[in-house]
Amino acid sequence: MAGITLAQAEAQLALYLAAEQKVLQGQSYEIAGRKLTRANLGEIHAGITLWDGRAKELSARAAGRGRTRTVVVGG
Repeated sequence: MAGITLAQAEAQLALYLAAEQKVLQGQSYEIAGRKLTRANLGEIHAGITLWDGRAKELSARAAGRGRTRTVVVGG
């Protein structure tokens, strides 16, 4: 995830959440017998999951909780 900041991840998450809201308000409609779909809700949910995970991971790293540490006790 090199190069992605917490602010960028949160901005992407906000866009996906806004897209979800718009789709839920009217995902598809029909005009003259032709059905049109604005977006794929499944793809939006996948994006929400992706960006939520990245934002949480970056937030944890910023708080110092995202690093794995190895402790070796010598005798």
